[in-house]
Amino acid sequence: MTPTSRPKDEPPQKTNASSNLTPDSQVKSATKSATKSATKSATKPGAKFGAKSDRSRLRRMHARGGYDATTIYPILDANPMCTVAYVIDGLPYATPTLQWREGTHIYWHGSSASRMLRHSQGHEVCLTVAALDGYVMARSGMNHSANYRSAMLFGTACKIVDNAEKAARLKAFVDQLFPGRWDMLRPLTTQELKATTILGMEINEASSKVRQGHPADDEADYDLPIWAGTIPVKLVVGDPINDPRNLPGVEIPEHILKFVRDQNR
Repeated sequence: MTPTSRPKDEPPQKTNASSNLTPDSQVKSATKSATKSATKSATKPGAKFGAKSDRSRLRRMHARGGYDATTIYPILDANPMCTVAYVIDGLPYATPTLQWREGTHIYWHGSSASRMLRHSQGHEVCLTVAALDGYVMARSGMNHSANYRSAMLFGTACKIVDNAEKAARLKAFVDQLFPGRWDMLRPLTTQELKATTILGMEINEASSKVRQGHPADDEADYDLPIWAGTIPVKLVVGDPINDPRNLPGVEIPEHILKFVRDQNR
C-alpha cells in the first residue's frame, strides 16, 4: 500500500488486550503486502523520474547532474540523515531527520506532536540528502572545492494512517539498517504507534549532483610550485558500546557487528 493510494480509513486495528501490543500477524501481513507492492513498482535502473516542473533541473555544472534511479537511489540508501524543507505561515523551515526508501517511495517519521510533520502532511516539501566525500585543494583559493554526493526530491507528503502499515514501515526502516533486528525486539504498543507519525512520498521528481576527482585549476596555475590534491573524507562507525543496564550475559548480536564491519569497509 503506498502513501499516495490507499483505501478509506479503516476502523482501529485489534490489539492484544492484555499487553496492548500490536499483533505480529498484522505486521507480517502488511510487510508482505508492502514488499510485493514495492517490488512491483520499483523503478528500473537507469529510468528517468520525469520531473513535472523545471525546479529540479540543474542550472549550473550540468555534467554533475543526474535524474535517474541508478544515480539517486544509492545516495538515498547510503545516507539515512536528510533535511526536509517546508513552509509554515509563509515562512521557510528545514528540519533534519532520518529517511528510508522502499521501492519508489521515501519515508520519514517522528513524534505525532511534531510541528514539522503536522505542517508537511498534504503539502509540497523538498527533501535533501548530502554526503561529503573529500576536500579538493587547488592552487588558488577560488578553485578549492569539495567532492560530494547529493540528492534533492520534491513531492507531496502523505501520512500513513493504518497502524499495521505504520508498523510495517518502521520494521522496514530498522531492518534495512540492521537486518533481523526487528524480530528480536519487544513488539510495538498501540500507544507507541499513536504517538508516531510517518510521512512518505513517491519519488517522481528528483535530481542528484555529484562531484568527484582532482582540482580543476586554471591552466597557468599548474606551473606553480603549490601542492594540490584531494583529502578523502568518510564516515567511520565506532565499536559498539554496551548499555550499562544490559542484563548479565547479553552479548552484542551479530547483526550489530556486521553493520560496523560493513560500514567501515
